[in-house]
Amino acid sequence: MKNLKIEPCNLNGKIEIPPSKSMSHRAVICASLSEDKTKIQNVIFSKDIIATCEAMKSLGANIDCIKEKKEIYIKGRNKLQLINNVIDCNESGSTIRFLIPIALTQNNKVTFKGKGKLVERPLDVYYKIFEEKGIEYKNSKGKLPLEVKGPLTAGTFKVRGDVSSQFITGLLFSLPLLDKDSKIIITTTLESKGYVDLTFEMLNRFNIKIENKDYKEFYIKGNQKYSSKDYKVEGDFSQAAFFLVAGLFGGDLTCSNIHKDSLQGDKAILKIIKDMGGDIDIEKDKVKVFKSETKGTEIDVSQCPDLVPVLSVLGALSKGKTKIVNAKRLRIKECDRLKAMATELKKIGADIEELEDGLIIKGKEILEGGKEVDSWNDHRIAMALAIASIKCEKSIFIKNSDAVKKSYPSFWDDFKMLGGKVYECSMGKER
Repeated sequence: MKNLKIEPCNLNGKIEIPPSKSMSHRAVICASLSEDKTKIQNVIFSKDIIATCEAMKSLGANIDCIKEKKEIYIKGRNKLQLINNVIDCNESGSTIRFLIPIALTQNNKVTFKGKGKLVERPLDVYYKIFEEKGIEYKNSKGKLPLEVKGPLTAGTFKVRGDVSSQFITGLLFSLPLLDKDSKIIITTTLESKGYVDLTFEMLNRFNIKIENKDYKEFYIKGNQKYSSKDYKVEGDFSQAAFFLVAGLFGGDLTCSNIHKDSLQGDKAILKIIKDMGGDIDIEKDKVKVFKSETKGTEIDVSQCPDLVPVLSVLGALSKGKTKIVNAKRLRIKECDRLKAMATELKKIGADIEELEDGLIIKGKEILEGGKEVDSWNDHRIAMALAIASIKCEKSIFIKNSDAVKKSYPSFWDDFKMLGGKVYECSMGKER
């Protein structure tokens, strides 16, 4: 893993935001469940997206990735045909949680394995369903690898809405393929509604119909067929957030390929920036931010948890107090993101307190820097710390900077293109 030295430097200019990882996962899966051919454009082949492509190949889809054109050609199948009964999800939570119910629509044993933190990320929501439905499963003391054997049968599924919306999405992909109708009942408040909306949007594109009763119950007709439709992936607000905050710190910065009408929950970054006093100009398919003196506020992140790393950086450099609330789920992401951001920002001089379900941050005009910080092998922690470097007095050194490959492989190139000063180093020394 690379260690990087980042010198304090403003970012300015224009950047085309990479495609949405969330929508890319969903498009690959829906296309793979369609009988016809699909072309998906504007795809970044991050580790997570590659994991989903390889998983769907294992379930019988014919997938051709043209990396230089950022395109994927998929010939799917409505009835799965198991090609490989071991599916490696790498470190992708979306891949494993989306694919488990899909794999269960056929009657063979499938083993899911993974790497890093994914090995121990919770799957209890599915285990409860397995036990209720009599589905065979075996894990390693609650951790991966997980062996499952279907078939999944139609019926009523009771699912918590405050653990991860990914479990709900996995069921929404698979239940239309079953021979009878099903119902999903959400037993708690549904958090991350935006991600469920993205699932509905993609299912609708591929001619799958779900009846949504106020996000409390979902009715799914059985015997539906996915119909292929070419798709161009929209830009990712969760990635744009890093550069939008960079623009507030340093100067004029325009993010293109993001759409103001997007259903992405992380579009909330636009309102948060406004609420904190940021100077922002929102157009149809681009957003421009200007250097601003922002002020602290209270931010409920229950619907946009992936924004927390960069919001904690924004709070650390905004006037007054920022409180991030309803963030408990951040403790079971790629790392414990609340602990990670509190730990690493303190190292470079931030005044930040970790709560059980959030953060309290007292803002400063500038941070000290001059320290070695760690990405915790988490892509969003690495990118957030890079943005923090803009307003440090001294350089910072980021360990395990390669973590960005999980979602945004070209992040460091884009950071430098906008003026960032980044150098490979060893043990805190430039090389």
